[in-house]
Amino acid sequence: MGLMRVPSSLISNIKSYRRLNSVRTSKYKRDVPKGHLAVYIGENHKRRFVIPISLLEHPLFQDMLRKSEEEFGFDHPMGGLTISCQEDVFFQLTTILHSL
Repeated sequence: MGLMRVPSSLISNIKSYRRLNSVRTSKYKRDVPKGHLAVYIGENHKRRFVIPISLLEHPLFQDMLRKSEEEFGFDHPMGGLTISCQEDVFFQLTTILHSL
C-alpha cells in the first residue's frame, strides 16, 4: 500500500479551521490545550476526542482524513472536525502513532 502525502494546504486549512472554531466556541469550556485539536469520531454516534496537531502530519492519519473528507467533507454542524470511522479503529491508529 503506497502512502500519499496530503497537500500542505489541507493541513493549513485544518489548522486555520481550528483557530476559527476556537473563536466561535469561546462560550464553551476551553478543554483543548494549545497544540491540540478536537475531533468527533464515530459512524453513527459521534464522540469527541482531543488529539495533538502533530498527528495531522502522519501519513496514516492523513489517509484516514482523506477518506473521511471524500465521503463526508469536513463541514459539520457539530463545529469540529468529524471523522467517520469506528472508535476502536481510531484508538488503534492513535495508539500506533503515539508509540512512534
